[in-house]
Amino acid sequence: MHAASLSLDRLPRLGIDIGRVIIGAVDDSGRADTSFLSGTLERAMETPPTPRAFDCIARLTHAFDGAVWLVSKCGPRVQDKTRRWLAHWGFWDRTGIPSDHLRFCLKRPDKALHCAELGVTHFIDDRVDVLEHLRGLVPHLYLFGADWMTRTAPAWATPVITWPEVIDAIGALR
Repeated sequence: MHAASLSLDRLPRLGIDIGRVIIGAVDDSGRADTSFLSGTLERAMETPPTPRAFDCIARLTHAFDGAVWLVSKCGPRVQDKTRRWLAHWGFWDRTGIPSDHLRFCLKRPDKALHCAELGVTHFIDDRVDVLEHLRGLVPHLYLFGADWMTRTAPAWATPVITWPEVIDAIGALR
């Protein structure tokens, strides 16, 4: 899969949420792991990436010719933790995404402002309310995570449980 092979009206650009999409969503027992948000910096650095996230994102970075941005809603304290976590886990080197392809906003609806400015054509998030704000702006919306195994995703979004499913769903757009 290569971005040039994706049949779209505009240059393909990918936006990816961070929390519960790239940074692991649950602990080993399957319970929500909130240590990244509420715990110490040291504990936050121990939070693992979502399985297969880095290798699949690296493939997508290649397929989108580097036109991939992380877009996350969080306050200044979590922004700092997020930057440190990305560096700690070697995210930028392992995925090939330039480190300046990171955008933060303080309100979920503001992700739409970043997507409009960047010309994002595909967006991956774990929250329906975020994707609602992107409807009509971003043509390809993906609801990420295990929640969509037991819940029905809206017809306008593609549910993807794992990162390999993201690869398959985006590849199907060729």
